[in-house]
Amino acid sequence: MNLILIIIIVAIVLIIVGAIIHMYNNLVGLRNRVKNSYAQIDVQLKRRNDLIPNLVETVKGYAAHEKGVLEDVTKARTGVMNASTVEETSAADNQLTGALKTLFAVAENYPDLKANSNFQQLQSDLTDTEDKIAYARQFYNDVVLKYNNACQKFPSSLLAGMFGFHEEEYYQVPAGETAVPEVKF
Repeated sequence: MNLILIIIIVAIVLIIVGAIIHMYNNLVGLRNRVKNSYAQIDVQLKRRNDLIPNLVETVKGYAAHEKGVLEDVTKARTGVMNASTVEETSAADNQLTGALKTLFAVAENYPDLKANSNFQQLQSDLTDTEDKIAYARQFYNDVVLKYNNACQKFPSSLLAGMFGFHEEEYYQVPAGETAVPEVKF
């Protein structure tokens, strides 16, 4: 009878230890996925940042008097390159996106520029990169959701607190950019 009780206790302890190990490894895996998905955003932002100087140079030849727009794009690009946190990167990325929208709006006023094959290719590459950035942001936020849920749900929240797992920030869009644009005819 004593032996059976010892076996039951050992089995229960092994199950509990196994569950703890599983929860810990799950938290580690999710934290690493968060880091990896953020790195994927960085890769796409780098690709976009590499395309921008060529785009600016192409536009310069046609729209020399649009100096302010070109400076805004360059300044915003520098902001993205110097950002170090999710919040800084998100804000700088959104500023650059706005500056690029302005640049493309200015380009609409220059038919020769719009017809330039270099400009068209750069615009196409940037559009493709913007799509990849949007997907990477969405994927990052999905992974952060899973990780934050694991950090908050019981019983893994106990382990998260004991081992220093902290919630991650979502990649945010500024409040002004979520408003529905007003269209007037």
